[in-house]
Amino acid sequence: MSKTFTAALLLVFTAFPAFSQIIEKVEPQYISTIQFRGATDQSQLPIINLGSRLQLSFDALNGEEEDYYYTITHYNFDWSPSDLSKSEYLDGFDDVRIQDYQNSLNTLQIFSHYELTVPNRDTRAIEKSGNYLLSIFNGEGELVFTRKFLVAENIASVDVEIKRARDLKVINEKQVVQFSINSPSLLLVNPKQTVKTLVLQNSNLKTAITDLVPQYTMGNELIYRYDKEASFGGGNEFLAFDNKDERSATNGVRSIELTDVYENYLYTNIPRYNRPYTYNPDINGNFVVRNIDARNQDLEAEYVRMHFNLQYYEDLGDKELHIYGNFNNWTIDGSTYMKYDPKTDSYKNSRLFKQGFYNYKYVVVNRDGSINEGAVSGDFWQTENDYTVVVYFRDLGARYDRIIGTGSANSTNITSN
Repeated sequence: MSKTFTAALLLVFTAFPAFSQIIEKVEPQYISTIQFRGATDQSQLPIINLGSRLQLSFDALNGEEEDYYYTITHYNFDWSPSDLSKSEYLDGFDDVRIQDYQNSLNTLQIFSHYELTVPNRDTRAIEKSGNYLLSIFNGEGELVFTRKFLVAENIASVDVEIKRARDLKVINEKQVVQFSINSPSLLLVNPKQTVKTLVLQNSNLKTAITDLVPQYTMGNELIYRYDKEASFGGGNEFLAFDNKDERSATNGVRSIELTDVYENYLYTNIPRYNRPYTYNPDINGNFVVRNIDARNQDLEAEYVRMHFNLQYYEDLGDKELHIYGNFNNWTIDGSTYMKYDPKTDSYKNSRLFKQGFYNYKYVVVNRDGSINEGAVSGDFWQTENDYTVVVYFRDLGARYDRIIGTGSANSTNITSN
């Protein structure tokens, strides 16, 4: 990746006033396999209920057994700092060292594995709903990386339906999220000002829809029946590899070599935007760490250098190809860049992944940092996707945005309008 383009991307992602690109700090290269979990086994954006458990784990590959510290900060709906003091939303305290860490066992790539669970004896409870940022610092007080999470109350019910687009120009490409909010115990006064919603596809905050207001009300129910404004490109089923046995060719792996670490070469991929849609089960961009021979997956799973290869003959101009998925929190950076190889007339990337089952796709990144997810894999209305609607409420005169309910649906139940 050119230095000028990298600098441009960094400028976009730090200065562009988008909902999910304001304050997240991308981890350095020596931090890998950040798994952030709430109620699911898969690593994805945690949306937890008040009182539920939150788990973070990550590996440090520099072999220094450093001390790491965490803080938890409350934010408003738009990720601006809230007016709450720490004592108002935390029972206990943060800025505490992560005490649970162990070194890898019998792996070619040495690493230290860190785990944090909240609540714990220091941070006993999170007491307010809303948006939160978990920040990880090193022993010198330098910010290493951050991750967002959401804490919800169960006050409002949210009914979500997935529809095909009504616009005939995109009827074969788009999926539309329609929903209603019912809050019998909490009066939602002046909802166009006090109620905000967050609509997520596959738990990806970076592509969230955030500017919808209720179109009309029926009693206590707020109705959202948008078409274009609440639509997502359907995308395609994610590509996947499974290298739970790093020494044999398994799902997606063509060949294997051993250098300083195991090298796994994936089969060459081709574009799918001009091919018929074919269903293939996936986990919607997420990943699961696993090693078939390990007793302790976290400590004994190897780091494998995965080699990606894509044949793509469209003219990119000043655009770039990248691999994309939740393996690095949907981040575009130098480690995801697909470099053109004139010898094979294809685009290649090599990158360390901890053994497991991973979803990924190829995307085109424009000069302004925007991402075209369907340029390589296509957009199809039949694609299976998870959708989540998060409802925020700030009463008149209140000091912070509460999350009063969530709802979800899957596009396997998609219907026509």
